[in-house]
Amino acid sequence: MTSLPWHTPLRSSVSSETKHLDCPAYWRHLSHLPQLVWLPRPAGNSGVFRPGQYGARLGVEYDPLCVDGQEANPLEFRVPALALQDDLNVDLLSNRRELLQTLDGAHRDLDDVAAVRNFSQQQQKAFSLLCSPESKQAFDVSSEPQAVRDRYGKGMIAMSMLMARRLVEAGVPFVTVNHQTDDELWKKHGCGGGWWDTHGNNFGCLKTLLLPELDRPLGALLEDLHSRGMLEETLVLVNSEMGRNPKIGDFRSGGASAKAPGRDHWTHCMSVLFAGGGIQGGQTYGASDKVGAYPADKRVSPEDIAKTVYYAMGIDNLDAVDREGKPFNLLPDGKPLKPLF
Repeated sequence: MTSLPWHTPLRSSVSSETKHLDCPAYWRHLSHLPQLVWLPRPAGNSGVFRPGQYGARLGVEYDPLCVDGQEANPLEFRVPALALQDDLNVDLLSNRRELLQTLDGAHRDLDDVAAVRNFSQQQQKAFSLLCSPESKQAFDVSSEPQAVRDRYGKGMIAMSMLMARRLVEAGVPFVTVNHQTDDELWKKHGCGGGWWDTHGNNFGCLKTLLLPELDRPLGALLEDLHSRGMLEETLVLVNSEMGRNPKIGDFRSGGASAKAPGRDHWTHCMSVLFAGGGIQGGQTYGASDKVGAYPADKRVSPEDIAKTVYYAMGIDNLDAVDREGKPFNLLPDGKPLKPLF
């Protein structure tokens, strides 16, 4: 499982003569666009969505807007927050909003409750998204020229990366593409635990499914950002939550002697890729031992990676307040890898 989050500082200004909705400079200032988008599906399987991708202690207002993709129709993404029921139009929605505001007026005493405040903020965001045709246009990847779509390739992951570029260009500051390939595909290739969790047929899955799904659209994304003058202000991060055992042969798939051996989890050593956002290209930071099992030079922790992302975003104060009004620090450990910049 590989996540690709990146951030774009909103540095551009808009001329008063900018009127076209397809102009990126105009999109950057659409206040109703979400601050965090996750696509093409949440992390987890069998209806169990894993922690770590939601606002958690910060509250539901910091949850991402989840966009649903499907391998069978990669150009069609479903945005639940932008969908109206068949019998509900925008005018009726506006009437319901007025009624809701009237009812809310009778419950002002609840406004001091953090959970209610968060819920009201989520309602406001939902109404803004539902009533804005510009929001739906930002999520419409099918409007991209055919030549651009061809550069990214076919499939749900390719179109997710293209949509990510559109969203960043539109002004969404943080986008995550969760490389969780289609269920039927990983079953067909026998990838063991599923997706990048290659407990079975590790090398076959990498060669025929996972790497082709990642390499082409990732290269197209970086090229696309560069050609549009966006790469220097957009940090691209490719990472996973663990590595794979340096010893070939997972007992789940029959061990080293299996016809299609897999590789078990390995949390001691892995690779992370940074591009753009002020990062100097063509360099490595740190090294593993000769078998890729443990760090041998410049040991880096997950906290250091996170602090590096914050550093690129220009954020150095990570003090926050939880839903009960108690102050805490989002990430007390770790330090940014400044030599990368």
